[in-house]
Amino acid sequence: MRIRFSRLPSIALCLLPLALLASAARAVVGASNDGAGFGEKIVMVLKGDKSRAGFCSGVVVRQNVVLTAAHCVGDAAHTMIHFRAPDGAPVLSPVHRLAVHPAYRANAIRTRERSVDLALVELAEDLPSDFQPATLATASEAAPGQSFRVAGYGLTREGDAHSAGQLRIADLTLRAPVSDILLWLEDPSHAGTGACTGDSGGPIFEADGRTVAGIIDWTGGMPPNKCGALTQGAKIGPQKGWIDSVLETWQGR
Repeated sequence: MRIRFSRLPSIALCLLPLALLASAARAVVGASNDGAGFGEKIVMVLKGDKSRAGFCSGVVVRQNVVLTAAHCVGDAAHTMIHFRAPDGAPVLSPVHRLAVHPAYRANAIRTRERSVDLALVELAEDLPSDFQPATLATASEAAPGQSFRVAGYGLTREGDAHSAGQLRIADLTLRAPVSDILLWLEDPSHAGTGACTGDSGGPIFEADGRTVAGIIDWTGGMPPNKCGALTQGAKIGPQKGWIDSVLETWQGR
């Protein structure tokens, strides 16, 4: 059952500062723009237990399914979806079940293993009708210099938890080398724009702003910063078969 609040629930407020420790991708910092026009496709993903808590972003792919990063979810009992109702009230929606990509490796950054950081989250109830599922890319080809648009609810000022919670977008370009499963994006002006804490799980749109080419899963910055230099995402095209398979299985149950 969904839980509606007259103001942002305390659980979400508690998650914001703790998320600085829990998210791999640290909202968009630098020259980002308001995400108006994208809110009907993007939600927040909350994860927490007695010892750790964090928040991410996620993109709607069905009226009751969200695609996000695998490191953004726990088990179904400790994962919730946060969004605003049509009247603006904050809502927490419980999760029915989730699926983590079989090639996901939680320690991949440390061990340098090949990993696909994706997860699908099925809600217990459909999202409101004003949410519209995004179109997922089927192709995976991309060339250095190609433009992409990232979106998320994360920090707009690195280290400031109070700067999170507003949907922001930014335009980045693909940098070399080109990977078969990852997108490596950078600010073309090298002015420090990129994803940050809370943007993990958020969509990487193609330049048209309609087709999701990737899911944000990690960021890097120029020391001492941890954001703004490199935004990494898992490519959707090579994983479209897995996504479709899970969705088909869920639809049949």
